Amino acid sequence: MKIERFTADNTALLLIDHQVGTMQLIKNIDSELAAKQSLALAKMAKILNIPTVITSSQEDQAQGPILPKIAEILPEAHAARIKRPGVVNAWAYPDFRNAVLATGRKNLIMAGVTTDVCLIFPSIDAALEGFAVQAVMDASGSPSDLSEAFSRQRMHDAGVVLTATNTLMAEIAQDWSTPAGQQLIGLLFSDVFPALGAGIV
Repeated sequence: MKIERFTADNTALLLIDHQVGTMQLIKNIDSELAAKQSLALAKMAKILNIPTVITSSQEDQAQGPILPKIAEILPEAHAARIKRPGVVNAWAYPDFRNAVLATGRKNLIMAGVTTDVCLIFPSIDAALEGFAVQAVMDASGSPSDLSEAFSRQRMHDAGVVLTATNTLMAEIAQDWSTPAGQQLIGLLFSDVFPALGAGIV
């Protein structure tokens, strides 16, 4: 498969089960960090007009609603979110897969909670179907280091590229001096690396 560099024009963002309850299951990294990085991805998508598909599972159960700040950043995507009744693999749920196909994008950025249940299966299935998939690992997480490690290995073996929020933003920005690049580096320092302060590249 030909690998095409991810840009704002050929990429879609998929946020899978970033719900108030599921976020509490993250133990391999700080859950607040994962939440912050997922918000940064949402802000990046808003800045660059990247089509975004949001999905949730059983919002009326322990999983709870999508993080309110994601809904605030991307209100239209949140309103159009795919509410799965309990199907574990979002890619196997026709409404979700059809929403992704409707974006017309073959490059997919995915983040999901938890990695070992909600992210692993759709990322692998999309990759096997011919999509180029980058899984953002610091905007995802698992209940244990062991389950996270196994999931990362399976995704990698299936052709999913594992990445981090800052790496992904740098790839899409390509040039910090452009108007979009300036907005992204501002987002990088305000949200992803706030301790570094502005003006450092």
